Amino acid sequence: MSIAQTVARVGLGSVMTFAGITHLTVAREEFQAQVPGWFPLDEDLVVLGSGVAEIGLGAAFVALPGRRRQIGIALALFFVGIFPGNIAQYVEGTDGFGLDTDTKRFVRLFFQPLLVLWALFGAGVLGRRSPQR
Repeated sequence: MSIAQTVARVGLGSVMTFAGITHLTVAREEFQAQVPGWFPLDEDLVVLGSGVAEIGLGAAFVALPGRRRQIGIALALFFVGIFPGNIAQYVEGTDGFGLDTDTKRFVRLFFQPLLVLWALFGAGVLGRRSPQR
């Protein structure tokens, strides 16, 4: 594990833990506005559930370096799983977190793959590998 991968793991884990806490507290309504209208569950339930998932994944990514591969892959899959919500925010024109124009919502779509790569890099799935002997 390189220093850069460790920094990526701890950084992303910390960001996710903080984001999850905001799901449950100060940004709860903001996140509710981003749940797609077509999603079959209650908006508040989705926000609470995703917040708990973010806290769990983020804290585990930081605190359990021996399980970083599994947790990083789970985190990458989480980012893939919530991507349809980001697409819906763009398509439905929903404002939230300063994303108040179609251009801003569209540009945001390109950041989700970066989060997937960040999780996989921090997990040690991507990056420099030792030569096989």
